Amino acid sequence: MLSIDSCYTSTIRPFSLFRRKPHTCDRTLPFIRPCKHTTSPSSSTLQCNKMYVPGFGEASPEAKAAKHLHDFFTYIAVRIVHAQLQSYNPEAYADLMQFLETHSLDDGDKFCADLMRESSHHKSFALRILEVRSAYCNNDFEWDNLKRLASEMVEDRNTRLMRDYVSETSTMKSESDK
Repeated sequence: MLSIDSCYTSTIRPFSLFRRKPHTCDRTLPFIRPCKHTTSPSSSTLQCNKMYVPGFGEASPEAKAAKHLHDFFTYIAVRIVHAQLQSYNPEAYADLMQFLETHSLDDGDKFCADLMRESSHHKSFALRILEVRSAYCNNDFEWDNLKRLASEMVEDRNTRLMRDYVSETSTMKSESDK
């Protein structure tokens, strides 16, 4: 049987006569999730390189990010419908603008629910926004590009922050040497 200790090659423990419980959290590296032993017909592998992220309750960080993307897709859909109405239906455009002035887009589902309940005319806006949101998410959003851009941004910003810190502390040390 595999234990979490078998996942950490850099952690050295003294010999003990008592066996550790399998799948327990290692106190030396609490941010690493316990090992998961997966078996498939072709191989048996260990997955133990994922970080544990505390403080997210029932939702994972990915679920939180998905919620933000969901609300962002609503915002994008509203912008698209807004632009379409502006070019071919000025009265409907004015109605949507008036609604936008009094309702927040922070929660996309609440915005659409409120829009549906405003009037039958507004209901058609809401249904169009739901259609556009789904189409944009499924057909137009570049998921691979998102992953690449996010990774590049993290690396670039980390490098810049570390470079700024080193530059700042090097300047402080050279000034104190004088």
